[in-house]
Amino acid sequence: MAAAHFDLLEARLASGMSISVCLPARNEEATVGHIVGTIRRELMETVPFVSEIVVIDDGSTDATAAAARDEGARVVSEASILASQGSGRGKGNALWKSLYACEGDIICWVDADIRNFGSHFVTRLVAPLLQDPSTKFTKAFYRRPLHGEPTGGGRVTELMARPLLSHLFPDLADIVQPLSGEYAGRRDALETIPFVQGWGVEFGLLVDLCARFGRAAIAQADLGVRVHRNRPITELGAPALAILITALRRAGLERFDSESAELLRFDDTAELIRADVAVSERPPMISIPGYGTKFGRELTA
Repeated sequence: MAAAHFDLLEARLASGMSISVCLPARNEEATVGHIVGTIRRELMETVPFVSEIVVIDDGSTDATAAAARDEGARVVSEASILASQGSGRGKGNALWKSLYACEGDIICWVDADIRNFGSHFVTRLVAPLLQDPSTKFTKAFYRRPLHGEPTGGGRVTELMARPLLSHLFPDLADIVQPLSGEYAGRRDALETIPFVQGWGVEFGLLVDLCARFGRAAIAQADLGVRVHRNRPITELGAPALAILITALRRAGLERFDSESAELLRFDDTAELIRADVAVSERPPMISIPGYGTKFGRELTA
């Protein structure tokens, strides 16, 4: 932690708030250990800034859990959290369950596939929450290299999320990276909103937090450059459909009664491929029995 950031440590200690860093992970053994180890060494051992590192292992079949545990994370299986609430699907489901698994007053989520991770990913995200009590949520932005070029990543953002925000939710059109996987928020805000289970989770969180707390409650943090695994174009249709449905629902143009949607596309030989896309939603965590007892909260939103 750089000397310039020690004022953040003082702010954290003065506030009395604890910080959980959470990584939802599935088959990320190549990168998760470095991320966890960096946070542990720089933000827990060097200075007591982060209270815990939690990895939500979402059904990994590789050594993700072992790599994270060896570097000091508390690893929790997604399936073991709130099993009474039924099985779920996708990243959004893991994020929702992490509200129950993590102990912190502030939750900072970081994707587990970042190849150039530095501790500033955490400190810059958390800073607005420590410096301004009216800030409820902080969203990361960064430059995204693609195939050796300095920019070009974020294709779903440019082709789907940004047009939807501009047209349907203009108050959020100034959000630089609406689909970024790095963000932080106050527990007392995050627990009051639903979580889309699949790829629509980032878009849904942004719109729902804005609707509940106002645009001024959402800050942005510049993390510089983010290098991660880029998906081929053939794998981007499903996330785009999930985001489209999430946006249409929040604009009152799509019903909430479907748990999944079907994406139809064609391969290189013009053979039809059908993909099932998760669009179901988890209710606000504060409404879940057991959560209120654990965290001293009311059981109704």
